[in-house]
Amino acid sequence: MEILTDGLRFPEGPVVLPNGDLAVVEIEAGQITRIKADGTKNIIAKVGGGPNGMAIGPDGYLYICNNGGFNFVEMETPLGKILFPHGQADDYAGGSIQRVNPDSGEVQIIYTQCNGRNLCGPNDIIFDEQGGFWFTDHGKNDGASRKRDIVGVFYAKIDGSHIEEVIFPMENPNGIGLSPDGKRLYVAETYTCALWAFDVVEPGKISPVANLAGNGGHFLYRPEGYKYFDSLGVENEGNICVATIGTSGISVISPMGELVEFVPTLDPMTTNICWGGNDMRDAYICLSGTGKILKYKWPRAGLKLNFA
Repeated sequence: MEILTDGLRFPEGPVVLPNGDLAVVEIEAGQITRIKADGTKNIIAKVGGGPNGMAIGPDGYLYICNNGGFNFVEMETPLGKILFPHGQADDYAGGSIQRVNPDSGEVQIIYTQCNGRNLCGPNDIIFDEQGGFWFTDHGKNDGASRKRDIVGVFYAKIDGSHIEEVIFPMENPNGIGLSPDGKRLYVAETYTCALWAFDVVEPGKISPVANLAGNGGHFLYRPEGYKYFDSLGVENEGNICVATIGTSGISVISPMGELVEFVPTLDPMTTNICWGGNDMRDAYICLSGTGKILKYKWPRAGLKLNFA
């Protein structure tokens, strides 16, 4: 394991760019940052709010789930200073889906609503092979009003012509990914620390099954102990790698819902993973609380994403 870079302000949404550079969002700084192989950084775009998930679209642009912003607290710990999100930002004005030109840094907003309802806290995003994208809305916790949003999972097109809430209700859905054959959609809930699988029957459509949660999914896995699930990535052979907060690291879960292994990290706010390199075994893990990117030679290849 090595630290590729540090000094980031709550990095998330890692994406390996076509030239091999890594791009991440910095939620607290409201920006997209490029990281080169030697760890040097430069800003791609200032997007404001709280950029969270990110993916490359069929047009080569970066698509951003912007949660509208968090308040943050920075605490001194034995690991050093750690940044923690703490409720919605004081200037929160809603969530959005943004499109960013990675060359010019131009930012466009393509969605802020679905069927007249505002997006609350878009969180993570994945493109299917048809060029549409699934995304989670994590919602917001408002301590002042003691309210928490009831939210779901959406499917949309990049030209702004279609957005639909496909899965509802969910408890603060966070990470999202597709199986290698595209026939299963995986969603991790944060506070229940549950991983769900949904049967995809056509672009933007699922075949729901009956369950106690009422969301139409198959329950796959929940770890023991007090933990949270964050974002996720999928390996080439189908395992689901879920960033795990608390007892921090990456939980590797088989498509059958069995724990394959747990890869520990030193940051309690370990939030995401992606892969790059010629063999797709260079794993980049977001150590968000300490503002670092961990580079690790993963034991198995990550799945090459559509359009990445």
